[in-house]
Amino acid sequence: MKSEEDTQSELFHKSVLVQEVLHYIDVKPQGVYLDATFGTGGHTRALLEQDPTCHVVALDWDANVLETYGQPLQEEFGDRLRLVWGNFALLYKIVKNERIGPFDGILADFGTSQIQLFERHGFSVYRDTPLDMRMSPSHQQLTAAELIAQASEKKLSELFWELGEERYARQIARAIVTERQRHPIETTGQLASLIEKMVPRKKHVKIHPATRVFQALRIYVNKELENIKAFLEGALKILKPDGRLVCISFHSLEDRIVKNFFHEKETTGELEILTPHIIMASEQEGAQNPSARSAKLRAAKRICT
Repeated sequence: MKSEEDTQSELFHKSVLVQEVLHYIDVKPQGVYLDATFGTGGHTRALLEQDPTCHVVALDWDANVLETYGQPLQEEFGDRLRLVWGNFALLYKIVKNERIGPFDGILADFGTSQIQLFERHGFSVYRDTPLDMRMSPSHQQLTAAELIAQASEKKLSELFWELGEERYARQIARAIVTERQRHPIETTGQLASLIEKMVPRKKHVKIHPATRVFQALRIYVNKELENIKAFLEGALKILKPDGRLVCISFHSLEDRIVKNFFHEKETTGELEILTPHIIMASEQEGAQNPSARSAKLRAAKRICT
């Protein structure tokens, strides 16, 4: 297992598809934009720098992220940037409570930065920490450790296959149930080591054998797919006529939700799809930023009614 120093030295989060985001969100003078997934602030900065008169509301459900990365941007851009803590699944409610919006453009990047994953307990397969995986303990109660301890073998197998696309889902689920009868599985190190014994490691595959299971647990614990569906419905309600909605996905399940939502709302005459096909990172960006290789961007414009 890598040391904390080795892993931390490899981490450098760089926002993906920045130029593509700027193209499709189409920043206007005096425009008001929402970055619904602030993260480390790369997209927010790009929006603010695109036009000196635009304003950005930056939302994130991780209060530590807003303090660490948001405050410096706040000092730099002043009242052109407003930081808001909250879960984007509750977007419509947050906007009403904060008395903000409507927006000329809304951006959501559904990926999770490597820095955030490293800093929080339970996410990294290379760092032995409590098996938590909640991005925001204030919004989620169930931890990954509780899920591993309580779920049936069938439930775990389905979860690993459906959310992680793990080929060895059944074998891993069976091993977890057997192991937890002997000892509680409470840390990432315990779980990662158990999975390593169950999944054949191929020389040409660079990712850790436990990566897909960890992904599935993270998605389930944080209700990520349900949150995306709720976000999309909320975003449409607070988007100005001709306003742009830009979404970046990293998982096929996420992208499918966005694709289906756009097509549904195009059929009802509420949205015009701007990206008939997904937008991917260029070879150059993929070479410079490996995280961008799996990024998929879709954009739509609200129809005037």
